[in-house]
Amino acid sequence: MTLSPLVRRLVAPNGSPFTCTGTCSYVVGRGRVAILDPGPDVAEHISALLAAVAGETVSHVVVTHTHRDHSPAARAIAEATGAEIVGCGPHRRARDLILGEQDSMEGSGDLLFRPDREMQDGEAVSGPGWTLEAVATPGHTANHLAFALPEENALFSGDHVMAWSTTIVGPPDGSMTEFMQSLERIRGRSEAVYWPGHGGPVRDPSRFVRALIGHRRARESSILGRLAAGDRRIAEIVPVIYAGLRPELHPAAGLSVFAHLEDLVERGVVATEGAPQLAGEYRIAR
Repeated sequence: MTLSPLVRRLVAPNGSPFTCTGTCSYVVGRGRVAILDPGPDVAEHISALLAAVAGETVSHVVVTHTHRDHSPAARAIAEATGAEIVGCGPHRRARDLILGEQDSMEGSGDLLFRPDREMQDGEAVSGPGWTLEAVATPGHTANHLAFALPEENALFSGDHVMAWSTTIVGPPDGSMTEFMQSLERIRGRSEAVYWPGHGGPVRDPSRFVRALIGHRRARESSILGRLAAGDRRIAEIVPVIYAGLRPELHPAAGLSVFAHLEDLVERGVVATEGAPQLAGEYRIAR
């Protein structure tokens, strides 16, 4: 689908409750192009991407972050086209595992991903009439980057900001502290549209990001309210503050609550014994 003079989108066939209709892969430019977020290692999708750029030169494969629905196809696309793989660095956790802790996000990370060139905040790649500038947006993952397209006043927001759903922030891969800081950082940017990793565009993104920050703060207040009411464990909090959520999504909601609790403990608002853990007990700090 052609979205703008410089942007085309192909959606991978990996739709789920966590990916909307599938991962959005973007072709940026005309003639000499970049493919952004090539998606999962699914032969059908890789073939569709290569067919979409037939007769064009792919100079860069750009990756926002290393979840398995975004980055694994990068190597196949690069091998087929000779493109350079750039963008985020190898997969890493936001923090180390605590002794005895199970990695709740294990299996979601693309541990094999290695870029040809890791981009830092503010660095850019370009082609005829297009530029992709890296914007550091850790939180969903520790290595997450968004990419600005100044020629169209647009931002490829990856999984950091999406219109169809709030972003999963799941420790230890993700960090609510970093996620909120990244939201505050992009709130002041001037882009007129975000092209996200799943779902449709984010229109009026400045207002949308302000609302998203407000939503997260409201969720934090709800968690504190449950702790004040006597709840101590995440399993007690989730069914109340996510009333109506399908049961199969409760584990993901629990990770989000855990991420908020980690942030609240770090700020001294909530207390727990030792380091925060998914199965831990929490209380309002005195």
